[in-house]
Amino acid sequence: MDKPVFDAVLYPHRSLGPRGFRNLLVAVGCASTLLSIPFYMMGAWPVIGFFGLDVGLLYVMFKLNYRGARLREHVLLTPVRLLFSRVDPKGKRWDWSFNPRWVRLQRDEHEEFGVTRLALVQRGREVEIARFLGAHEKGEFADAFTKALQIARRV
Repeated sequence: MDKPVFDAVLYPHRSLGPRGFRNLLVAVGCASTLLSIPFYMMGAWPVIGFFGLDVGLLYVMFKLNYRGARLREHVLLTPVRLLFSRVDPKGKRWDWSFNPRWVRLQRDEHEEFGVTRLALVQRGREVEIARFLGAHEKGEFADAFTKALQIARRV
């Protein structure tokens, strides 16, 4: 009876992996070095620091972006309970438990943009899920989860 009907781990998509990040940083660093040489030759050597600052800021911003990618959400649905957990980038975890017979998936849609918001709702308690997914991905998740919820209610 406690066999999973639906089990999904959601995480933010990052299109640039570690290797691509390294290649991008090397390319930008080389371009900045090459572009700073004429300024150095003209005697405007302080400009070199600004080229280096650009590379440093790019590195810091990507590292912050990758840290945000450690966010995880886990949805586990069985016929007797629905467990939802969220782990933030710092590792802090929140857990929610719902009764599959009473919970409903609230789906807010915009005619132009698609699914804008998903939330688990039960007796006045509401938890937003899949905030970091795109509209199309939210729609696919909502469809699959709704079917699984119907199956869990029939068991």
